[in-house]
Amino acid sequence: MDVNYQLAFDLAPVGLVLSRNRSIVDCNQHVCDMFGTSRERLMGQSFLILYPSVDEYERIGARMLPILNATGMYSDNRIMKRVDGRNKDETFWCHVTGRALNRAVPHEAGIWTFEDLSASRPVTAELTAREREVAAHLMRGLTSKEIGRALVISHRTVEIYRARLMRKYKASTTADLVQKLMAG
Repeated sequence: MDVNYQLAFDLAPVGLVLSRNRSIVDCNQHVCDMFGTSRERLMGQSFLILYPSVDEYERIGARMLPILNATGMYSDNRIMKRVDGRNKDETFWCHVTGRALNRAVPHEAGIWTFEDLSASRPVTAELTAREREVAAHLMRGLTSKEIGRALVISHRTVEIYRARLMRKYKASTTADLVQKLMAG
């Protein structure tokens, strides 16, 4: 079978990015469409360009490091930011999965997939970076203690963030909150 890997990369049904030291080495058209920009604009740029804030970029990078060291893989749902176009600076939920090519130095090189979740999960409330992290874990069904361990904060702090989210989304229970987060 004659396989054209560049064509497969370019036409993949998900966004694909090849990375080196948390910078974009190459990406497919799906990523460009998702973030509203061109391949030329993204190539050579830090992944920071795709994040709503420097704080989130640094926090997620630090959080994924030990997981990539241990397993070579990382996956989460997070808020990302459109780069250019008519929706410039719009935030959206994105499912990100990645594989480190060298587990000993995970950020050295990797391959990442990006899936835009905005059609099924719009961002409707203004949330802080930490609220977005807690919300993402709540949608995965984690308890306050599990979220606290994942984010390296106390479960009581997680409960404070959950209470803030419940107020913002006018939810009466955690189940109601999760349902509203999923619906947007």
